Amino acid sequence: LNKPEWYLTQVLMWIGNHAKFLDDKIQPILDKVGSSLNAGLEFSRALVMLILEKLAADIPCLLYDDTLFCHLVDEVLLFERELYSVHGYLSSFPSCMHILSEESCFQRWLTVEKKFALQKMDSMLSSEAAWISQYKDITDVDEMKVPDCAETFMTLLLVITDRYKNLPTASRKLQFLGLQKELVDDFRIRLTQVMKEETRASLGFRYCAILNAVNYIATVLADWADNV
Repeated sequence: LNKPEWYLTQVLMWIGNHAKFLDDKIQPILDKVGSSLNAGLEFSRALVMLILEKLAADIPCLLYDDTLFCHLVDEVLLFERELYSVHGYLSSFPSCMHILSEESCFQRWLTVEKKFALQKMDSMLSSEAAWISQYKDITDVDEMKVPDCAETFMTLLLVITDRYKNLPTASRKLQFLGLQKELVDDFRIRLTQVMKEETRASLGFRYCAILNAVNYIATVLADWADNV
């Protein structure tokens, strides 16, 4: 259960190793009889169906172990990325994202995603470098003087988007968007709390850093507004 990468990698190897044989030997036979099937894609589809069976059996066993469940999700997302980008798998075919979209599994995914995002926010705001810009010494890069915590937070949101963007239904994607909105509001509250501690020094270093953080986040969110 703690090594899903073993069978996921094995399947990718099988697909890669058989590609030439299927293209050179099997595809001409299919073409000759007038079939519209693609030998390589059908081979991939059959192997993915085996993975779906394996996932359906494994997921109930690790649903409440955060570490194992997160590891499984991470490995499945890596597998899916390579399946589509390297092996040309079709989005109309069955995929692992359908298993991750099933209710009990999906709600668990949302829960652990939120848990680890909040932990990340705790650590980024308690860091000694939270209010310092990574690029403070490079003037032409650092026009907005973005504190490290704001940049890390927006990267966190971007990574979450990258993880859920291939979900098969818009309703599931919207639930993840809801989580991101919660995180933005949580970050806003945290910034407000820190700002209240700094009101006596409104021209102080940290107070200005908070204003820079807010400005940066608002600017990036506006840029993302075109991303459906």
